[in-house]
Amino acid sequence: MHLECQIDGVKYFSSLHAGVDLSQGFGPGGDNALAFHIPPAEIAPIHVGDFVGSVAAGSGANCEVIQFCAHGNGTHTECIGHITRERHSVNQLIRTEIMAACLVSVTPEKRGNDWVITATGLNDSPLHRTPAIIIRTNNISDIRGKNWSGTNPCYFEPAAIQLLVDAGYEHILTDLPSIDREEDAGALASHHVWWQYPQNPRNHASITELIVVPEKLQDELYLLNLQFAPIESDAAPSRPIVYPLIPVNP
Repeated sequence: MHLECQIDGVKYFSSLHAGVDLSQGFGPGGDNALAFHIPPAEIAPIHVGDFVGSVAAGSGANCEVIQFCAHGNGTHTECIGHITRERHSVNQLIRTEIMAACLVSVTPEKRGNDWVITATGLNDSPLHRTPAIIIRTNNISDIRGKNWSGTNPCYFEPAAIQLLVDAGYEHILTDLPSIDREEDAGALASHHVWWQYPQNPRNHASITELIVVPEKLQDELYLLNLQFAPIESDAAPSRPIVYPLIPVNP
C-alpha cells in the first residue's frame, strides 16, 4: 500500500509498509526510559474480590492494572495543559493525523556545565516548511532505555524554540527528556516560548519527548503519523511513526 503527496510543489511517493517507529515503551520487555526521578511504570494483575487477573495464577484471563506517569515513563506527547492552571487535554487539542515532518540532526553546544541546543545550531540545519520537526541529538544506542534522572540532560535555549515558532512549526519531537533544563526552579522557559503562553497561546501545538531516531534515517523530509493514547490528560504515551518520502520524477 502506498500513497503520493505534494510538499512545497514537489511530488513524493511513500510506502505505508516502510514506517519506522520512533517510540520507547514501558513495562516488562519494554525500553523503560526514565526521567525526573519518576518511578518506573508498574504493571500487575488486578485483584477484585476473589478474582486475580492472571492466567498463571489460575484465572481464565489476564487483566492488568497499569500505573505510570507519561512525562517520565517513555515516549510521550504533551499539550499546552502541561503548563496552564486550567486543565487541558492532549486528546482534545492535538489532532492525530499524517503530516509532513523534517528530521534534523543538531550538535549541542557546551555552556558551563550544560549542553544546550542553540538558535545558532538550528540555523546551521536545513529547516523546511512543514508542520512538524524531529530533532535528533543523540545516537540511539546511547539513549534507548536510559535513566536520565539527575544527569542534567541537554536542553533547548528559549531563543532556539522561538526560532522554530517563527518558522511555523506546530509539533516538535525530540530525543531528549525535556526541551527545558532538568532543574530550572519550575520556570519551563522553553515550554512557555513554544506555546507562547500566556500572551498568545498556541493551543494546537505539541511537544513529543523521549523519542529514538535510528541512525539509518537521513536528515530529510518524512511523513509523520503522530499517534498517542486517547487519554484526557496534559500528556499521553505516544508512538510517532515516520514514513520515508521518495521524490516522483516529473
